Amino acid sequence: MAPTGMEWHLAERPTIACLEAMGYRFVPPEEHADLRDGENQVLFRPHLIEAIQRINGVSLADAQAAYADLVSVADNEMWLKKLRGDFSRPVQGEVTRRTLRVVDFANPANNRLTVTRQFRVKAERTRIPDVVIHLNGIPVVVIECKSPINHKDKTGEAFDQIRQYERDIPRLFLSNVFNLVTDGTNCLYGSTGSPSKFYAAWRDPWPRRESDFTDVLSKGLWCLLEPSRLLDLIAHFVVFEKTEEGIVKKMCRYQQFRAVNKIVERVVENRHRRGLVWHTQGSGKSLTMAFAALKLKTHRTVDSPELTNPNILVLTDRVDLHTQISKTFTNCGLPNPTDIGSVRELRDLMDGRTDGLTALSTIFKFQGSEEAVANSATWIVMVDEAHRTQEKDLGAFLRKTLPDARFFGFTGTPIKKDDKDTYANFGVVGEGYLDKYGIDDAVADGATVPIYYTGRKTDWHIDDAKIDILFDQWFADLPDDKLAELKKRGVTVADLVKHPKRIDLIAYDIWTHFKEYARPDGFKAQIVAFDREAVILYKRALDVVIAADLVAEGMPAEDAQAMAADMSACVYSSSQEDGKPSEDAYTQSIRDDLVAHYLDDKAEIDVKKAFGKKGVRPDFLIVCDKLLTGFDAPAESVMYLDKPLKEHGLLQAIARTNRVADARKRNGLIVDYIGVSAHLDKALASYRADDVRNAMRDLDDLRNQLRAAHAAVLHMMKGVKRAGGRLDKDSLKAEFDQLVARLKPDETQWIEFRKAAREFIGLYEAVSPDPCVLEFTADLKWVALFLQYATQAIEKREAFDQRSYSRKIRDMLERHLDATGLSVTVKLRHITDPEFWEDFKVEGKTEDDLKTAAIRKTTELRKVVYERLGQNAHQYGKFSDRLRELLEKLEGAQLSWADTLKMAEDLAKDLEAEATAHEDAGMSQGAYGVLQVLLAFDAGEGADGLAERIAALYEDDATAPRLWQEKEGLRRSLRQQVRGLAHEFGLGTLKEVSEQVEDFALKQFAKV
Repeated sequence: MAPTGMEWHLAERPTIACLEAMGYRFVPPEEHADLRDGENQVLFRPHLIEAIQRINGVSLADAQAAYADLVSVADNEMWLKKLRGDFSRPVQGEVTRRTLRVVDFANPANNRLTVTRQFRVKAERTRIPDVVIHLNGIPVVVIECKSPINHKDKTGEAFDQIRQYERDIPRLFLSNVFNLVTDGTNCLYGSTGSPSKFYAAWRDPWPRRESDFTDVLSKGLWCLLEPSRLLDLIAHFVVFEKTEEGIVKKMCRYQQFRAVNKIVERVVENRHRRGLVWHTQGSGKSLTMAFAALKLKTHRTVDSPELTNPNILVLTDRVDLHTQISKTFTNCGLPNPTDIGSVRELRDLMDGRTDGLTALSTIFKFQGSEEAVANSATWIVMVDEAHRTQEKDLGAFLRKTLPDARFFGFTGTPIKKDDKDTYANFGVVGEGYLDKYGIDDAVADGATVPIYYTGRKTDWHIDDAKIDILFDQWFADLPDDKLAELKKRGVTVADLVKHPKRIDLIAYDIWTHFKEYARPDGFKAQIVAFDREAVILYKRALDVVIAADLVAEGMPAEDAQAMAADMSACVYSSSQEDGKPSEDAYTQSIRDDLVAHYLDDKAEIDVKKAFGKKGVRPDFLIVCDKLLTGFDAPAESVMYLDKPLKEHGLLQAIARTNRVADARKRNGLIVDYIGVSAHLDKALASYRADDVRNAMRDLDDLRNQLRAAHAAVLHMMKGVKRAGGRLDKDSLKAEFDQLVARLKPDETQWIEFRKAAREFIGLYEAVSPDPCVLEFTADLKWVALFLQYATQAIEKREAFDQRSYSRKIRDMLERHLDATGLSVTVKLRHITDPEFWEDFKVEGKTEDDLKTAAIRKTTELRKVVYERLGQNAHQYGKFSDRLRELLEKLEGAQLSWADTLKMAEDLAKDLEAEATAHEDAGMSQGAYGVLQVLLAFDAGEGADGLAERIAALYEDDATAPRLWQEKEGLRRSLRQQVRGLAHEFGLGTLKEVSEQVEDFALKQFAKV
């Protein structure tokens, strides 16, 4: 049957045609059976066996044996190693094991690339991905074609579908490198297992131009899937990084791919032995350096004498940056990185005349070094924050030690206009940057969030020109002797900045703002104080303000003080002066607190980790110099600035707020108490205007965007009669129904409205608690509640929007729902809620009430069915078909509202009966669930006994102790025991039985 539908015409067909034009061969679905060892297998057996023979020149028998080995590989990271050539086995006629390649990276034409559609993979929950790409018979890319995709907030069915495939048919994703989602216009990619927020467009088709492509789809597909580029991505641009949360698969962004390949080209050409790379902060610069090292070391797709066993040296100018990059290299499994501990170690390594080294060090190790190493021409040096390494002759010592090396400088901030040394030492004359990825690029890609600023209380700003006037105002109440002493030594900015009343007022303002802006969603803040003394003053003031507020809320004073103290931590460097006694009582008290609040290295690491986690104290870090650079904390959404930073220091500091977190973090915010933002042009005057144009944006821009988004939504609601004033459930529902009636017939209109509404709500959240939002609050409530109502009425599903709203918005909507009575209509109940069954009563209800109840019941049942399918698809699969029939009849108006409710009630009752079916069978819930899995494999009489024996394996602490689900060895042992029991019973397909039993057991029998 010929494929039809919007997705086929707009996305799937153009995707396949584009790939065929690039040399991919189309495999029609009817050929799948001949190429696979069954519908539960994903490798194209003949293609892979033939490729192993062709690329390695081995016999058919050896290729078949290699295929058998590869079929058993059950780990994504291990599959990547196999793809890259880390695969060896015995070969007939050879004494030692032989490395067998499954991909020919050097010769792209020697590989078979195929594209197929409707690739059915049989599993407990059988799924059929739209488009799958095989490389030599190995599935490496899954493409989901759905319409439409919201490229900005990464919502849409395509992302849900990919996640569902990864969960339900994991076998297809064992060898997967990355996934694509497209609607024929947008084309976004993400590595295996990546959350939707990390999917991105490949914006720059370097080395080609945008104008070379007729549309976004063909550009995106060429960038990622053109055969030689796909091989390059697989070979050099995917890493598995070990993090505290586990192992995370990471794939390059386009600027990383572009910069690394420019560096490699420069090395291969051997013309210019240097280059300067500016990739703005937060865009993955450390990872760019790791990808560069990986390609320079392994260069699987490049054959050049210049890349024969190069030595790589990565240099930083700060211990924290060195630790960060060392950690990245080590955690990403780069080939043998050596962390240099001393000058002697570095010199021994360099003088060892051993090539193929990867060394990580700080620039300070070169202090005083003037003797050149013998093999300096074989060294490729990558220098982080390159502009800083030229200071204090360190750059000169480095070049004396490695006179013939290649030097590539990296920076997270732009280079100043007058910084001739950095351009001279790392740049090529007339070139500027070898590669540039600026602030606007990162924001446009969603790699970072934009940074906005707002000035607070201009009378708190310190103007150098008015120091004497301000001094007379602020210090008028000082005793005469103190006043004379201060005037005698000369009044400074620090005297004014640290005035006790000023600190107290700002601390109060910070806490008030933080409570409304960041705290509701668990975000954190940094306070940047003038100096170490100011850090202590802010700590004291903030503790008092927070404790007083907690007491006002009803907390006992002692508990409030303890909690307030825990909510902030101070991070600063110690000084020898801190421990010295002073005759001045004030100085002594500051020194005492500097000792008391100081964090040693371990404590500082612990505090930084805690700060990076939502829901874990501290909420504030109070700093003056430390943690303004090289500190990544996506949870930080606001910085309270009370230090007159400028140039590089300002750019570095504010970038702490630009890291991407979740959907609720739309931007970083700088709250300026010192007056930097009032003179922003002056503070950044030493940079080219283009380089820093949007480093910080005035909050006025965001206010204007909010006004525009509000106007756009109102325009789409034009003609809807709204009563205004205080509304009840029925009047609001009548208003909502008007707009539903207009949007429902045209899916495109509903999608456009939903998109505009989300933009309006998101901007309202970002600007709040700014007073300007008050004029939009009434419309915001209407629009946000309408989205909940209309999603049920139009799509028959629960609206997910409110889950991504900030806590302050959700609380406001909850109150509004209850006040209007609309919660009765909009809020969904679970099947376990006694009130769930009230809707099914039809007596005394109007047609409109019946319609509302029918829509709500189908929405609730859809949620329950999918929830239970996730628990055990074998047990609840039959309900999925009944739900589909119900939805089709509802949509086609084939039944009255009363009959629809009756059909829904029957489905709900049967669902509830199924939930207690194990009791009627005299079995535990777990054993009954296992039985449903076994019955799917045609287990006959006596299967209940087998199910109980298998359930006992997972229930018994001897065979399945605590946390068995997290230990691969225990899981493997349990699978083997299940296979043994199933074999004894006489079942076939033992491997599948054990895998599907385990899938159920992970949900039912997990032990924590």
